[in-house]
Amino acid sequence: MSDSANDHTGGTPPDGKGLKVAVMASAGAAVEWYDFFIYGTAAALVFPKLFFPADLPPFVAQIASFSTFAVGFIARPLGGMVFGHFGDIHGRKHALVVAMFVMGASTTLIGLLPTYAQIGVAAPLLLVVMRFAQGLAVGGQWGGAALLAIESAPPNRRGFYGSFVQVGVPLGVVLANAVFLIVSAMTAEDSFMSWGWRIGFVLSIVLILIGLVMHLSVEEAVQPHPPADVADAAVVVARPARSPLLEVLTGHWRQVLLAGGAFVANNVCFYIAITYAIAYGSTTLGIERDVLLTAVMAGSALMIPVLLACGAASDRFGRRGVFLAGAALSGLWAFAVFPLLETGSGVAIFAAITVQLVFVSMMYGPQAALFAELFPRSIRYSGASLGYQIGAVVGGGFAPIIATALFARYGSSLPIAIYLAAMCAASYGSVILLGRRSRTHAV
Repeated sequence: MSDSANDHTGGTPPDGKGLKVAVMASAGAAVEWYDFFIYGTAAALVFPKLFFPADLPPFVAQIASFSTFAVGFIARPLGGMVFGHFGDIHGRKHALVVAMFVMGASTTLIGLLPTYAQIGVAAPLLLVVMRFAQGLAVGGQWGGAALLAIESAPPNRRGFYGSFVQVGVPLGVVLANAVFLIVSAMTAEDSFMSWGWRIGFVLSIVLILIGLVMHLSVEEAVQPHPPADVADAAVVVARPARSPLLEVLTGHWRQVLLAGGAFVANNVCFYIAITYAIAYGSTTLGIERDVLLTAVMAGSALMIPVLLACGAASDRFGRRGVFLAGAALSGLWAFAVFPLLETGSGVAIFAAITVQLVFVSMMYGPQAALFAELFPRSIRYSGASLGYQIGAVVGGGFAPIIATALFARYGSSLPIAIYLAAMCAASYGSVILLGRRSRTHAV
């Protein structure tokens, strides 16, 4: 029996209609995450050489590049607050579509930016502005997509439907790395560094088209305000007595902080695997870039069925049990990741990254439903988004920088493994406390 609320909400749409909403939300999330992740790949491989002075030591340029990557994470809580407030009042779909437009526009513009050699210091400054816009957009995207799917799901399948949105993350990683691999294979190195890398960013204009389709074809099960004939409404969200964001910050701040703590391990382990491992493997270990990118793609592809399976398992066995198992296994595997990478063996590299991403999926699969059930409907977008994005800042935003600094200080990957394990322990404790302090709200 799940630890989710199994009450039946009278207006829950038929399973087929709800599945369509979940698939559409997943497609939008995939392209949005593609936009966010292609920046991470470029920050590891391209930006240190193009957007910073040529005379910077490679280590300093890499730190500077990863710092611009972190800006997106710093902006994510602000995006969660702005879009969460808007989504709780005006509807999940409207907030999600606006977030998709912002992401599509900012990512396309990154692909058109001049380099440091062309405009000097203005180049990294413009890069930071566009990355901040990306962070605002993705800060609002997850909550809207997740709630569209979960609030359209049958009561006993919320974990499974929520996992469709989580699938957008590995799909985005696969798409981002595939574009880099294809363009890299089709262009000479000079051409790739000159214009080839820009192709993947300009392609993100597709996200705007998906936003238009979603706006026209998807109906959300939860309506922000009562229609003229309330009997025709699927589910109506009661207006909060005050600002949804203010209600979350004053009345539900413990759930927000614990949700953020729960997400830390997921984010740290994920971004170390898909971003830092590429930089560490290519620059420090001398592993070919294509080997690392292919390993990340393979691990991300495997995440897709695992995420769906873990979401479904959480409906049957409980959200927290599946999540806790993933946190524990991720913490243990942290001590195997870098020794395997350092062998230089293709098989070992694939195992290091793939197994890590499988264990991350055990946390990420049930997470959407877990977070949604922490908050009442009237403030759910604000509460779930803010908890998620706080964890993203602490976990993912600074993980590549911290890992780079730890290796520079100690000359060993062991401190990085200890860092990963500590974050997994923090998430494990946060989920335990969530179970003791929080009650499940009807979806």
